[in-house]
Amino acid sequence: MLKVISFDMDGTLIKKDYVDHVWLEAIPELYARKKDMEIEDAKEYVMNEYLKVGEAAIEWYDIKYWLEKFGIDCEWKELLENHAGMLELYPEVDEVIENLGEEYELIITSNAAREFIEVESRVLGLDRKFRHIFSAVTDFGNTKKESDVYRKICSILGVESDEIVHVGDNWEFDYVAPRKAGIKAFYLDRDDSRGGTKEVVKNLKEFEERIRLLKNK
Repeated sequence: MLKVISFDMDGTLIKKDYVDHVWLEAIPELYARKKDMEIEDAKEYVMNEYLKVGEAAIEWYDIKYWLEKFGIDCEWKELLENHAGMLELYPEVDEVIENLGEEYELIITSNAAREFIEVESRVLGLDRKFRHIFSAVTDFGNTKKESDVYRKICSILGVESDEIVHVGDNWEFDYVAPRKAGIKAFYLDRDDSRGGTKEVVKNLKEFEERIRLLKNK
């Protein structure tokens, strides 16, 4: 019997404008200012440094690591708070979590580091709507690409893998990895770029409908 529904955070619950702006605009701007260089050159340099690390490494998500690496004299919290006005939930989120929260325990399972989660969840009120918010990289020292992250979450929650469903917008992290852990997963394809799989949904309202179908089986 389904007991827990797990959501990815950025790109699933929260629009990616905020995190993209912090990583791709704000940090390069600070680096350009420090090095007295053109912003486009700074963006190219910073992006190349990101890519050298890659999203499979936990450093990719660690804002303190990057501020130190680039020699930027700025507190991470100040940086994140300064741009928090850009935070926005997808339009269907409030209704979906209210509906599903009446029947299931809701959690967030994110690759975002705890620093981002603290700001995003507080500003958008997610800390009041979800029972647990897990950061794979901060809490488990790994990314969601490792299916063991999902197994550990099941253990913490005291549920079996067939009692939890996960949804998210990254094919490897949010669909392939949880399935390897025995968890039913749905891939959130907001851009409608991948079809032909019954576990693909275009938005969270469609995901809610799939959950209702599971319940009625």
